[in-house]
Amino acid sequence: MKSSFEQQAAAFGPRGALLGLDLGEKTIGVAACDPDRRVATPVETIRRRKFAADAERLAALAAERGVVGLVLGLPRNMDGTEGPRAQSTRSFARNLARILPLPVAFWDERLSTAAMERALIALDASRAKRARKIDESAAAFILQGAIDRLRSATS
Repeated sequence: MKSSFEQQAAAFGPRGALLGLDLGEKTIGVAACDPDRRVATPVETIRRRKFAADAERLAALAAERGVVGLVLGLPRNMDGTEGPRAQSTRSFARNLARILPLPVAFWDERLSTAAMERALIALDASRAKRARKIDESAAAFILQGAIDRLRSATS
């Protein structure tokens, strides 16, 4: 039986670049993968302003990369339930769909930021560099997990 993520991701089709998003209150971490969906790489961190400006930047990034779908990190509680942040993410996705008509799949992002923080510390990144890179790195972590799942589901 397919997971809800796999059901949502079926709309992406078998090939094509994807954007991964890590939505925060103040920033949006953005990552992208290649059309063969092998490697996710950090792209940028968008400082959140007004929704229209944020959506316009995401649309520009999607167009530049020929993106066929979006993977949004869904911040579930540790017990798997969805709280206010998850509801906010779903609301963002609904609003974004009006401007950027691409299929969206939600990926459980529990502990993604913490995992990337540990990885950046292990790489001896300075505190300032970690602060600049954490959101886009978390987006890459989310997207990599999602494309790994997609690849294992098709093999």
